[in-house]
Amino acid sequence: MPTHSEIRRLPYTAQQMYDLVADVAAYPQFLPWCSAARVRSVTPRDDGAQVMEADLVISFKVFRERFGSHVVLWPETKKIDTEYLDGPFKYMKSTWGFADTDTGCEVDFFVDFEFKNAVLQGIIGLVFNEAMQRIVRAFERRAADLYGTSAA
Repeated sequence: MPTHSEIRRLPYTAQQMYDLVADVAAYPQFLPWCSAARVRSVTPRDDGAQVMEADLVISFKVFRERFGSHVVLWPETKKIDTEYLDGPFKYMKSTWGFADTDTGCEVDFFVDFEFKNAVLQGIIGLVFNEAMQRIVRAFERRAADLYGTSAA
């Protein structure tokens, strides 16, 4: 099913980009098709990770779907792993990784999913790559809005 993998080099710190992606509640302010977000809970784990359960509402044309996610935040290694809990997907997994470089940071993003609804899957299939590029660009624009155009 659709997968997307991308590595971007950005003029921000790994911590800045990690914080931006970890702020799920802010997604409706800048992420295409995200009309609402709710963090159900954030629970610290003994291994230093935090587990977030969150809901996003995605609106695309006539479709409006809520889905729940289990998000594991790894602040020490600056990684974020997301797994689908409930909603319109058969499955969904995504990973984010952030590493500092001499000129900013490297952002490594991967997503793999499949919708339960064949019609929605077909529509997304037609525009999948463009949609993923728009999402990545939205995170980049959000970083520029929050942090300016150069690394802190």
